[in-house]
Order: sequence, then structure tokens, then C-alpha cells
Amino acid sequence: MAEVVVVGAGFAGLAAARELSRLGRDVVVVEGRDRVGGRSYTGSVGGVPVDFGATFVGPTQDAVLALAAELGVESVPTYGEGKNLIRWRGRVRSYRSTIPRLSILELLDVSRIQWRFDRISKRVPVDQPWASPLAGQLDDISLDAWLRSVHAGASTRDLMAIMARVTWGAEPGDVSMLHAVRYVNAAGGLNRMLDVEGGAQQDRFPAGTQKIADLMAAELGDRVVVGAPVRRITRNPDRTVTVTTAGAEYQAGAVIVAVPPEHRSGIEFDPPLPAEHRELSRHWPQGRLSKAYAAYETPFWRADGHSGESLSDEGPVFITFDCSPGDDGPGVLLGFTDPRSFDPLPGEQRREIALAGFSALFGDAAAHPIDYVDHCWGAEPFSPGGPTAAVPPGAWTAHGRWLRAPVDGIFWAGTETADRLTGFLDGAVRSGLRAADEAHRELARA
Repeated sequence: MAEVVVVGAGFAGLAAARELSRLGRDVVVVEGRDRVGGRSYTGSVGGVPVDFGATFVGPTQDAVLALAAELGVESVPTYGEGKNLIRWRGRVRSYRSTIPRLSILELLDVSRIQWRFDRISKRVPVDQPWASPLAGQLDDISLDAWLRSVHAGASTRDLMAIMARVTWGAEPGDVSMLHAVRYVNAAGGLNRMLDVEGGAQQDRFPAGTQKIADLMAAELGDRVVVGAPVRRITRNPDRTVTVTTAGAEYQAGAVIVAVPPEHRSGIEFDPPLPAEHRELSRHWPQGRLSKAYAAYETPFWRADGHSGESLSDEGPVFITFDCSPGDDGPGVLLGFTDPRSFDPLPGEQRREIALAGFSALFGDAAAHPIDYVDHCWGAEPFSPGGPTAAVPPGAWTAHGRWLRAPVDGIFWAGTETADRLTGFLDGAVRSGLRAADEAHRELARA
């Protein structure tokens, strides 16, 4: 028995449970994985904690930064001193800005497209994007189709493809233009979303983001149950809700489902959810993204005057960051990899091609790490996919209004349901606090 059952022990679910506990509510959290954190998952390479999932935070991400400060988890600036590198059209060049050094015509085209994109995004309300006068037009096409319709050059389209892969784990042709502009608007604009200094990648947690989830779970104690995937949620005639896992049943006055929209369909609802909610789950797919880390005796690229940040138009490594703990070592390179060519390979081959990607950017020294590790989110055995939903054309206007609409004591959380910083850790925390307030108010009315 509990007043509220929370399904999912990621940042959204744990933030909701923590807030409900503070409000005096009796709460239980059930999690299918054998750990807490959800899409925040910290491992190690070369003895250094590294994040396989959510990694960075930045200005305006007040909810997650306040949570981390309250729990005593410190952040540090992402290393960014020196020159960035770009591997482009067979050549490696250096640059010092968010936008890489391209030809004058290419830079003008990038600026033109960014201006048009940001201008459109300001006309799409984050809370109700389907209500924009442009909604139908924008939701009918993909981001790639829009780029082609405004005659974006090949370099601009390739740069936007890198953005789409790291942001949604998808190609520009898979993502609705309405979703793209709504998402960027929720992040505070393209510059805020893409920049390191002053942007969403400005800081990281050297202990790993999962440390925050672990501390939230520790506060809740035995009210957090892991290894308990939810099989069924039953809405009872007496207005209570029964949550059934593989080994237990929980009866509550309300339930918060804090899992990605696609994975709601993995739960049997009795009686079935309204058709609108079922259709939303079918049309709100998760993207896929993978990461590779290599550790070296020292961050040798720093001595060469490089920041560790890079872009590449050749896979599988298409963007990198320096996650080293300091100048003395070990040096740690993070590479985001394209799951289409990366995930199907056996482990040794993944290592080989990831190191080849690092070497193409940072030289032969990158081919000889002291340690290596990677993680393929699309291959996860439980609730696969990441980093967030890659919403296809047509989904927002047809199904978006049901994304977080409650159903008879069932409330929805998760970063996809946030109106600010959707897809980020901050959005996950905000969604949990919002769902906790909704459940608390419903129980008070009942």
C-alpha cells in the first residue's frame, strides 16, 4: 500500500518521489533495471568515472543544478581551452568557435539557415506547439525536407545532421520540423543548445550524473525497488490504482509513470488507455545513440594546443569532448558514435573503429589507449534507446496534446514531457516535480 507509486527510477521518477515524500505522501518507486538513474548511467575508464548517458549541464538548467547542489554533487567546467578540430571532406582543420572554419560561402549559408530556424522556433509555443499557425506546415515535413526546401548547402545539411544525431539520436529525415523547432525553443535557442561555454555543455559532474540519482534513491531508502519491471497498471472501480510487477502488487491512490512515451506501450493498462494515448506511444519513438571512451596516460592533445572538442563528417565517431580529470592525467576522450554502423559490430571491432576515429582527429597517439569502454543504448535489454524521443512528422499535431494529459489517477513524467529543456536532465527533474504536484493535488481533492 502507498499513496503514490512511481514507475521508473530515472531523474524524473526519483525527483517526483522525493518531492512527494517532502509533501508528506507515502510513496514507492518501482524500477525495471537493476539500478537507478534511467538514462543516466555512470561507468569508468582508466579509473575515471564517465557517463554512458546524460553528461553535461549548463546555464539556465536551474532545476538539476539546484538538486545537485542540495545533494552535494559538484560540477566542473567542461575543458575547452585551445583549438577545436574538424575532419571535413577528407581534411583535418582547427577552429575556435561553435561553428567550424568553413569557406566564406559555407559560413554565410550556415548563418542564413540558423537565422531562419531560430526565427521560426520563436513562433512555436513550447507548451502547445500544435496551436502555432505554422504547426500543420512544419509537422508535415522533416527537418531534412525543410533544409532542402530553403536550399541549404551540403555543408549546412551535414552539420545539422551531426546536431540531429547527438540531440535526438536520429537523422534529420526522421525528425519532424515542428519537433525540431519546438525542442530548440525549449532549450533556449540553437546557440544555447550547442555551445560549450555559456551553453548546454558548459559543465559536467566529475563523479558522474548517476551519483545524483543514487543519492536521491538513498534518501528514499527501501521505498525504491529495483529489478521490478511493471507488467500491468489497473484502474479500480474505487478510484484506486493497482501496479503489478513481476513479484509484487502495489495499491495506491495515484501512479506516476516516468518512462519514455514509447515504453508506456510495454505496460498493460486495464482498462486500456484511451485510444489517443495508445496512438501517442506508437508514434513517439526513442532515438538511438552510442558512446565510446578512451583513456590515455595524459591528455596529450592539450600539450598540442587542442581542446579535445571535434567534429567529423565521417563515422562512426562524429563529435568528441575532453572528459579528463586534469592536466596530469589520465586523459579521457569521449566520442559520440553513429549506432547504425557502430552497434551491430562485436566489441573488439567497435573498439578498433572508434580508436581509428580518434586517431584521424588527434593523431597516432590516440590509437594506443590504456583503457577503452563503450555503451550502445539501442542494444539495452530493458527499455532500449536514447537520448530522447525522435518525434517523426505528423506526430505532434495528431498526438502531442496527450503527451502528459492525466488518465484517472495516472500521471506522466519524463524529460519528453517537459516544457523547458526537454530532453535534458533538467527537463527530467522539472517533469518529476510537475507530476508530483499534479498527483498531490489529485489526492488532496479525493
